[in-house]
Amino acid sequence: MSSTLPKVAWIGLGIMGSPMSENLIKAGYDVTGYTLERDKLDRLAAAGGTAAGSIAEAVRDADVVITMVPASPQVEAVSYGPGGILENARSGALLIDMSSITPQTSIDLAKAAADKGIRVLDAPVSGGEAGAVEAVLSIMVGGDRADFEQAKPVFEALGKTIVLCGPHGSGQTVKAANQLIVAVNIQACAEAVVFLEKSGVDLDAALDVLGGGLAGSTVLTRKKDNFLNRDYKPGFRIDLHHKDMGIVTDAARRVGAALPAGAVVAQLVASLRAQGDGALDHSALLRAVERLSGTHV
Repeated sequence: MSSTLPKVAWIGLGIMGSPMSENLIKAGYDVTGYTLERDKLDRLAAAGGTAAGSIAEAVRDADVVITMVPASPQVEAVSYGPGGILENARSGALLIDMSSITPQTSIDLAKAAADKGIRVLDAPVSGGEAGAVEAVLSIMVGGDRADFEQAKPVFEALGKTIVLCGPHGSGQTVKAANQLIVAVNIQACAEAVVFLEKSGVDLDAALDVLGGGLAGSTVLTRKKDNFLNRDYKPGFRIDLHHKDMGIVTDAARRVGAALPAGAVVAQLVASLRAQGDGALDHSALLRAVERLSGTHV
């Protein structure tokens, strides 16, 4: 391994975090990880990383600390307090939070970290599990340009579209917009699937031709097999999209932006979760449309 590459601490090894950290290892980075599940730590070690016994141990010698956890409460839990990142990372370290959280949480974290001499970027991603595995994620970043330029080689090992969107919190704002577009898009696709099937059309053929026209989208391409096979193995869980729809509707209300279609889809996502489908992939919005259409699910 090259000693010129920064040492990385990775906190959070879930559906996204595990393949992303492995892509950094493949790119030659020395990665020490911490997460709550033992099997995920074993997976990191098997890939060539180092498993740590605590956050403090993971971040102590790191030049770059990356967090990839579910939501704002978890970011706060791993960042603050005596066992957290800010108390244990060295001054001068760069903290990159790649979770999807509220813009305000990112702004607050950057302020608190600055007091400890730690620089922060918010860098949420889009592309789901497949994008994480293939290292083709879209990465939207908020923070200072100098920190962004320093982090760019790390981002380039994880994704393809890497953009500095503005100051702290801007990455999260763009991610919220991303989640709005994705949810409304999945809902439209789900409605089309039920309409096509009830009309007796060959669904595979129909989705092929739709994908080649103006109705085509990354959502349709990535989720086509989920729709065809009713395969809802989670690439991105309904539970997490429910959290994200809360972020975007709340942030939009604060700035005075109306989200009429987004608000309806947010309620449909919430209803799916209430019916016990929270652990399924967000393509399971199809199940909600099927229920509304009288199809036995």
